[in-house]
Amino acid sequence: MSNRLLALTSIVTCSLLLSSCAKISTINTNLDRENFAHYFSPAEVKIFESEQEFPGKHKMLGMVEGSHCQAKAHLAAPDKIEARTEARRSAFQLGANAIVFSGCAEVGNQGDNRQCHASVICYGKAYQVENLN
Repeated sequence: MSNRLLALTSIVTCSLLLSSCAKISTINTNLDRENFAHYFSPAEVKIFESEQEFPGKHKMLGMVEGSHCQAKAHLAAPDKIEARTEARRSAFQLGANAIVFSGCAEVGNQGDNRQCHASVICYGKAYQVENLN
């Protein structure tokens, strides 16, 4: 009986070894290419102080804005950097590679119906600039 047990153990061990070496041909994940493009899009839009800084010809594509919300009074204050990043993301969606911010405004709670306790909104002009690396 010990020979049978040894043989059965050997068969099971060999089966496990062979199946663990099998090649994985497809991998399914919840990652989405568009999420990566959306996440990294602000980095493709360079911030300039004024149009005079552009290194080449430029075309204004439109006005953009971005906002950041403080949902509740006890949470972190709204962040100007997040609002500007959101505006850069909007500029990228227009096909821009440059932005000139005209300003940011802080908006406080104006009643019980508001979704944000406070928010920051930043405004800018989106441009397509030639010779921009």
